[in-house]
Amino acid sequence: MEPADDAVAEFVAVMRRLRAECPWKQEQTHRSLARYLLEEAYETLEAIDAGDRTGDWAHLREELGDLLLQVVFHAVIAEQAGEFDLDDVARDITAKMRRRNPHVYGPPGDAAGAPADAASVTEAWEAIKAAEKGRDRVTDGLPPGLPALLYADKVLDRLERSGGAGRPAAPAGDDIGDRLLAVVADARQAGVDPEQALRDAVRRLL
Repeated sequence: MEPADDAVAEFVAVMRRLRAECPWKQEQTHRSLARYLLEEAYETLEAIDAGDRTGDWAHLREELGDLLLQVVFHAVIAEQAGEFDLDDVARDITAKMRRRNPHVYGPPGDAAGAPADAASVTEAWEAIKAAEKGRDRVTDGLPPGLPALLYADKVLDRLERSGGAGRPAAPAGDDIGDRLLAVVADARQAGVDPEQALRDAVRRLL
Protein backbone atom coordinates (compact mmCIF):
# COMPACT_ATOMS: atom_id res chain seq x y z
CA MET A 1 0.00 0.00 0.00
CA GLU A 2 1.33 3.45 -0.89
CA PRO A 3 1.91 5.96 1.91
CA ALA A 4 -1.41 7.64 2.60
CA ASP A 5 0.03 11.14 2.44
CA ASP A 6 1.39 10.60 -1.10
CA ALA A 7 -1.89 9.14 -2.39
CA VAL A 8 -3.99 11.85 -0.78
CA ALA A 9 -1.67 14.62 -2.01
CA GLU A 10 -1.93 13.25 -5.55
CA PHE A 11 -5.72 13.17 -5.33
CA VAL A 12 -5.85 16.75 -4.06
CA ALA A 13 -3.66 17.79 -7.01
CA VAL A 14 -6.07 16.02 -9.39
CA MET A 15 -9.04 17.84 -7.89
CA ARG A 16 -7.28 21.20 -8.09
CA ARG A 17 -6.61 20.64 -11.78
CA LEU A 18 -10.16 19.48 -12.45
CA ARG A 19 -11.51 22.51 -10.61
CA ALA A 20 -9.32 24.73 -12.79
CA GLU A 21 -9.94 23.05 -16.16
CA CYS A 22 -13.31 21.24 -16.05
CA PRO A 23 -16.24 23.58 -16.85
CA TRP A 24 -18.72 21.62 -14.73
CA LYS A 25 -16.46 21.51 -11.70
CA GLN A 26 -15.70 25.22 -12.05
CA GLU A 27 -19.41 25.99 -11.64
CA GLN A 28 -19.92 24.00 -8.45
CA THR A 29 -20.38 25.56 -5.02
CA HIS A 30 -20.71 24.13 -1.51
CA ARG A 31 -24.49 24.38 -1.90
CA SER A 32 -24.67 22.78 -5.34
CA LEU A 33 -22.59 19.83 -4.11
CA ALA A 34 -24.68 19.26 -0.97
CA ARG A 35 -27.01 16.74 -2.65
CA TYR A 36 -24.05 14.65 -3.84
CA LEU A 37 -22.55 14.56 -0.36
CA LEU A 38 -25.83 13.20 1.00
CA GLU A 39 -26.16 10.65 -1.81
CA GLU A 40 -22.62 9.39 -1.33
CA ALA A 41 -23.14 9.08 2.42
CA TYR A 42 -26.18 6.87 1.86
CA GLU A 43 -24.37 4.82 -0.79
CA THR A 44 -21.56 4.27 1.71
CA LEU A 45 -24.10 3.00 4.25
CA GLU A 46 -25.43 0.59 1.62
CA ALA A 47 -21.90 -0.64 0.95
CA ILE A 48 -21.41 -1.27 4.67
CA ASP A 49 -24.62 -3.28 4.82
CA ALA A 50 -23.59 -5.26 1.73
CA GLY A 51 -20.14 -5.97 3.14
CA ASP A 52 -21.64 -7.10 6.42
CA ARG A 53 -23.86 -9.56 4.58
CA THR A 54 -21.31 -10.90 2.10
CA GLY A 55 -17.93 -10.34 3.71
CA ASP A 56 -16.79 -8.56 0.53
CA TRP A 57 -15.69 -5.02 1.36
CA ALA A 58 -14.48 -3.99 -2.11
CA HIS A 59 -17.62 -1.93 -2.70
CA LEU A 60 -17.06 -0.05 0.55
CA ARG A 61 -13.56 0.84 -0.62
CA GLU A 62 -15.06 2.34 -3.78
CA GLU A 63 -17.76 4.25 -1.91
CA LEU A 64 -15.29 5.64 0.61
CA GLY A 65 -13.38 7.00 -2.37
CA ASP A 66 -16.53 8.71 -3.64
CA LEU A 67 -17.13 10.13 -0.16
CA LEU A 68 -13.52 11.34 -0.01
CA LEU A 69 -14.09 13.03 -3.36
CA GLN A 70 -16.83 15.14 -1.81
CA VAL A 71 -14.65 16.13 1.16
CA VAL A 72 -11.72 17.10 -1.05
CA PHE A 73 -13.96 18.92 -3.55
CA HIS A 74 -15.38 21.11 -0.78
CA ALA A 75 -11.88 21.73 0.59
CA VAL A 76 -10.54 22.75 -2.84
CA ILE A 77 -13.44 25.17 -3.34
CA ALA A 78 -12.71 26.70 0.07
CA GLU A 79 -8.99 26.82 -0.68
CA GLN A 80 -9.56 28.78 -3.88
CA ALA A 81 -11.76 31.21 -1.98
CA GLY A 82 -8.98 31.73 0.59
CA GLU A 83 -11.08 30.26 3.41
CA PHE A 84 -9.33 27.00 4.38
CA ASP A 85 -7.77 23.94 2.78
CA LEU A 86 -7.66 20.20 3.35
CA ASP A 87 -4.68 20.51 5.70
CA ASP A 88 -6.75 22.87 7.88
CA VAL A 89 -9.59 20.34 7.93
CA ALA A 90 -7.19 17.56 8.91
CA ARG A 91 -5.51 19.67 11.61
CA ASP A 92 -8.89 20.59 13.12
CA ILE A 93 -10.16 17.03 13.29
CA THR A 94 -6.81 15.80 14.66
CA ALA A 95 -6.95 18.38 17.46
CA LYS A 96 -10.58 17.47 18.18
CA MET A 97 -9.80 13.77 18.44
CA ARG A 98 -6.97 14.47 20.88
CA ARG A 99 -9.15 16.73 23.03
CA ARG A 100 -12.04 14.29 23.13
CA ASN A 101 -9.96 11.20 23.88
CA PRO A 102 -8.15 12.11 27.11
CA HIS A 103 -7.99 8.42 28.03
CA VAL A 104 -5.48 8.08 25.19
CA TYR A 105 -3.92 11.55 24.91
CA GLY A 106 -4.16 12.77 28.50
CA PRO A 107 -1.00 13.44 30.56
CA PRO A 108 0.71 10.29 31.85
CA GLY A 109 -0.55 9.43 35.31
CA ASP A 110 -3.63 11.66 34.93
CA ALA A 111 -6.86 9.97 36.03
CA ALA A 112 -8.43 11.10 32.76
CA GLY A 113 -5.88 9.01 30.92
CA ALA A 114 -6.70 5.78 32.75
CA PRO A 115 -8.06 2.90 30.65
CA ALA A 116 -11.83 2.98 30.35
CA ASP A 117 -14.61 0.84 28.92
CA ALA A 118 -16.60 1.91 25.87
CA ALA A 119 -19.48 3.33 27.91
CA SER A 120 -17.24 5.60 29.97
CA VAL A 121 -15.40 6.73 26.84
CA THR A 122 -18.74 7.76 25.33
CA GLU A 123 -19.70 9.60 28.51
CA ALA A 124 -16.43 11.53 28.53
CA TRP A 125 -16.76 12.35 24.83
CA GLU A 126 -20.25 13.77 25.27
CA ALA A 127 -19.23 15.78 28.35
CA ILE A 128 -16.25 17.32 26.55
CA LYS A 129 -18.36 18.00 23.46
CA ALA A 130 -21.09 19.70 25.53
CA ALA A 131 -18.52 21.92 27.23
CA GLU A 132 -16.97 22.89 23.89
CA LYS A 133 -20.26 23.66 22.18
CA GLY A 134 -21.97 25.42 25.09
CA ARG A 135 -25.36 24.11 24.01
CA ASP A 136 -28.44 25.08 25.99
CA ARG A 137 -31.18 22.99 24.36
CA VAL A 138 -31.40 19.25 23.82
CA THR A 139 -31.81 19.72 20.07
CA ASP A 140 -28.95 22.22 19.61
CA GLY A 141 -26.60 20.92 16.93
CA LEU A 142 -28.92 18.13 15.78
CA PRO A 143 -29.63 18.49 12.04
CA PRO A 144 -33.41 18.49 11.57
CA GLY A 145 -32.95 16.53 8.34
CA LEU A 146 -31.69 13.44 10.14
CA PRO A 147 -33.74 10.29 9.51
CA ALA A 148 -36.58 10.28 12.06
CA LEU A 149 -35.49 7.14 13.94
CA LEU A 150 -31.93 8.43 14.25
CA TYR A 151 -33.18 11.86 15.35
CA ALA A 152 -35.41 10.29 18.00
CA ASP A 153 -32.54 8.11 19.24
CA LYS A 154 -30.24 11.12 19.63
CA VAL A 155 -32.89 13.23 21.38
CA LEU A 156 -33.63 10.44 23.87
CA ASP A 157 -29.91 10.00 24.46
CA ARG A 158 -29.41 13.71 25.18
CA LEU A 159 -32.44 13.84 27.44
CA GLU A 160 -31.09 10.94 29.44
CA ARG A 161 -27.63 12.51 29.73
CA SER A 162 -29.09 15.83 30.85
CA GLY A 163 -31.06 14.18 33.63
CA GLY A 164 -34.37 14.43 31.83
CA ALA A 165 -36.76 11.71 30.78
CA GLY A 166 -34.64 9.34 28.77
CA ARG A 167 -37.68 7.16 28.11
CA PRO A 168 -41.04 8.49 26.91
CA ALA A 169 -44.27 7.68 28.66
CA ALA A 170 -46.16 4.64 27.41
CA PRO A 171 -47.98 5.51 24.19
CA ALA A 172 -51.58 6.52 24.69
CA GLY A 173 -54.17 5.27 22.25
CA ASP A 174 -53.27 4.63 18.63
CA ASP A 175 -50.90 7.54 18.00
CA ILE A 176 -48.35 5.94 15.67
CA GLY A 177 -45.73 8.57 16.45
CA ASP A 178 -45.80 7.79 20.16
CA ARG A 179 -45.63 4.08 19.41
CA LEU A 180 -42.62 4.57 17.14
CA LEU A 181 -40.91 6.66 19.80
CA ALA A 182 -41.52 3.88 22.33
CA VAL A 183 -39.92 1.38 19.92
CA VAL A 184 -36.85 3.63 19.65
CA ALA A 185 -36.67 3.73 23.45
CA ASP A 186 -36.91 -0.08 23.57
CA ALA A 187 -34.11 -0.34 21.02
CA ARG A 188 -31.92 1.97 23.09
CA GLN A 189 -32.54 -0.11 26.20
CA ALA A 190 -31.53 -3.22 24.26
CA GLY A 191 -28.40 -1.55 22.87
CA VAL A 192 -29.73 -1.73 19.31
CA ASP A 193 -29.43 0.94 16.62
CA PRO A 194 -33.09 1.39 15.57
CA GLU A 195 -32.20 2.85 12.16
CA GLN A 196 -29.98 -0.12 11.28
CA ALA A 197 -32.44 -2.61 12.74
CA LEU A 198 -35.26 -1.29 10.56
CA ARG A 199 -33.07 -1.35 7.44
CA ASP A 200 -32.13 -4.95 8.19
CA ALA A 201 -35.78 -5.91 8.74
CA VAL A 202 -36.86 -4.34 5.44
CA ARG A 203 -34.11 -6.18 3.57
CA ARG A 204 -35.31 -9.46 5.02
CA LEU A 205 -38.55 -8.87 3.12
CA LEU A 206 -36.74 -8.74 -0.20
